Amino acid sequence: MGNVVMKAKDTVYAALAECYVTIGTSRYNFMQAINLEAKFEKNKSEVPILGKTGKGNKASGWKGTGSATFHYNTSIFRKMMEDYKDSGEDVYFEMQIANEDKSSAAGRQSIILVDCNIDGGVLAKFDADGEYLDEEMDFTFEDFRMPNQFNDLEGFLTN
Repeated sequence: MGNVVMKAKDTVYAALAECYVTIGTSRYNFMQAINLEAKFEKNKSEVPILGKTGKGNKASGWKGTGSATFHYNTSIFRKMMEDYKDSGEDVYFEMQIANEDKSSAAGRQSIILVDCNIDGGVLAKFDADGEYLDEEMDFTFEDFRMPNQFNDLEGFLTN
């Protein structure tokens, strides 16, 4: 059998995604999102090992961080900042992100980010020379779930 290669149709088109934000009992279709990236980073401790010139690495926890760019046409995150300023009570929320391109054999993947918390954000903005306004937001999350996973593409699993 020759070298099996991925079919171009099995890439996932970048714009075919969904993003929902749940704050308290309200669920929002975050259609204003332009891009979003959530990252999982393992914390590692260096471990000295007798008889080796180098050190080993041992996982010692993880952290979740993310960033998003979205159209400047919603106030829900500014309202979170104002509520925190006025009351000192921080707001945690969930985000659900799904990628699905019906023409791709990869199928659907969805990730739910749990206990998200914004790092800050834009309060006011304008650009007299711009075409449209957008804003960026960094956030952390404390847990995640993956209810749907991409399918293995034909030829991916070789055993």
